[in-house]
Amino acid sequence: MILETKRLYLRQMKQSDLSALSKILQDPEVMYAYEHAFDDVEVQDWLNRQLARYKEDGFGLWAVILKSTDEMIGQCGLTMQKYNNIQVLEVGYLFQKEFWHKGFASEAAIACKEYAFENLNADEVYSIIRDTNIASQNVAGRNGMTLKDRFIKHYYSIDMPHLVFSVKRVK
Repeated sequence: MILETKRLYLRQMKQSDLSALSKILQDPEVMYAYEHAFDDVEVQDWLNRQLARYKEDGFGLWAVILKSTDEMIGQCGLTMQKYNNIQVLEVGYLFQKEFWHKGFASEAAIACKEYAFENLNADEVYSIIRDTNIASQNVAGRNGMTLKDRFIKHYYSIDMPHLVFSVKRVK
């Protein structure tokens, strides 16, 4: 276990999480900000990327487990993302649709931000969010983040406007 909150715990994903991960990444409604749901190969590639991040960075997107059922309901964690030609530490999250609007994303994201400040000694943490993803923008706000910038991300040959939120560690 990496982190624990009142209702959740976060741990590294493993190959046996592939089916639960597919529920998230293959749902077109969940993946609307990406403009497409993933196929089986893309889901495996996503999982492989997290496993590599754990080894290389010591962190990545973690499985979010609902304590009451021991079910993987989402993923949330820390990744290095390119912004303004530098690498920034980002809190990212994706949850199964049936667990939206219940406070799980905020609960997990706040815990990840605190982990970044307390365990990784980060000075600033970001969330880079599609401009149409109001729910995720609200999570960033509940995580103490404010809007810092806007830019266009090119993904699957599509220009996608994104918002950059961040919060600095209080010293």
